[in-house]
Amino acid sequence: MAERAGLGAEPLDPGRLIAAARASARLEDFGAEAFAEPLAALLGALNAEAGLSPFGRYAASWDARRFLVNLLILRQRETADPSIGEQTIAPPIFVTGVPRSGTTFLHALLAEDTANLVPRVWQTIYPDPRHPAAGRGAGPARVDRQINFFRRLVPELDHLHPLDASRPQECTEITAHVFRSLRFDSTHDVPSYRRWLTASGHIAAYRFHRRFLAHLQRQTGPGRWVLKSPDHVFALDALRLAYPEARLVFVHRDPLKVLPSVARLTQVLRTPFARSVDPLRVGRQISLDWAAGAARIIEASRTWPAAQLFHVHYRALTADPLGTVAALYRHFDLDLAPAAVERMASLIARAPRGGYGVNAYRFADFGLDPQTERARYRDYMASFGIEPEIVEADDARPAGPEPDGAPVASDAPISASR
Repeated sequence: MAERAGLGAEPLDPGRLIAAARASARLEDFGAEAFAEPLAALLGALNAEAGLSPFGRYAASWDARRFLVNLLILRQRETADPSIGEQTIAPPIFVTGVPRSGTTFLHALLAEDTANLVPRVWQTIYPDPRHPAAGRGAGPARVDRQINFFRRLVPELDHLHPLDASRPQECTEITAHVFRSLRFDSTHDVPSYRRWLTASGHIAAYRFHRRFLAHLQRQTGPGRWVLKSPDHVFALDALRLAYPEARLVFVHRDPLKVLPSVARLTQVLRTPFARSVDPLRVGRQISLDWAAGAARIIEASRTWPAAQLFHVHYRALTADPLGTVAALYRHFDLDLAPAAVERMASLIARAPRGGYGVNAYRFADFGLDPQTERARYRDYMASFGIEPEIVEADDARPAGPEPDGAPVASDAPISASR
């Protein structure tokens, strides 16, 4: 029984998971979606590298089966109604940039405009809750119960990344359905999968992304999609092929303020699934990944049409959220209705910190040296005129020591009064 539940020592096996999904959904046809190779690459890395705990093995098995069942459901719906694939997707807005810089806050504000469509957390788990294969009770209430269970395992997550079924969700949860997503790299240490994904590319993931939105749009009606993930910066060529008229919003912040925070969030996300998590290894990965990501942002700012790009600075966003949104709408020649502004203002009043707690992180806990990181990201900061938020003497060490005197960074709160 334990092995069948994914709790035993048996390796995660693609064939068994595919068979289990078919049996659960009582459907056979996945269509032409090429998921076998990425699924094998992911499961191979999870088996060999992720150091899965018993719960981690169960969760990975549950996750994969869920995605496979959703693929079967989407295919069955398309077979019954070919017009789903004929849906027109208006040029979407993608919010991206360095993580922990206000992208989630901005996405949440834009979601308050009823002219915008955003994928909700529950929709990325149950994109078609009325389909019999989705299971009894599929929908927001079940997702909130699932989140509450995970919250008990990881209570710190509420302060780092508040989550509930109705919140806007990141696109990495969509592309995870075809097992081509950096979401897996966030929750597990899977370097071989990351290398495979980089070599294979993201074009198939973004083609599926568009297909997924067509299914959601068939249920909600047409609108302007506003989408979000910092990880889009690693796949901008693929994004542009799938959405040639997409508008990009880059949110910028001093990397010294975000790197320890990203490292801590990664450590927290991986902990329930792994027998152990090495924070120094996490810190090295985060530093190198986002140095590469920052270079891609610089390149995109030079190669994408200026009319399709809008840049937001964290300090401007937190000082004047509504003014920042208004400037974004003007840049893309969009109408901002007074009712939408009222809803955004209400959101800010309800969650003056953007829903986040106040968190502090020691650079040394993740093997990060502020002076090295400052040099690593100097071109990025100069390219976009990003003011340092951590400045001390030689601009090498962050201000604000903890009681033991170790350098720290913190997640500054988003305040409605600023």
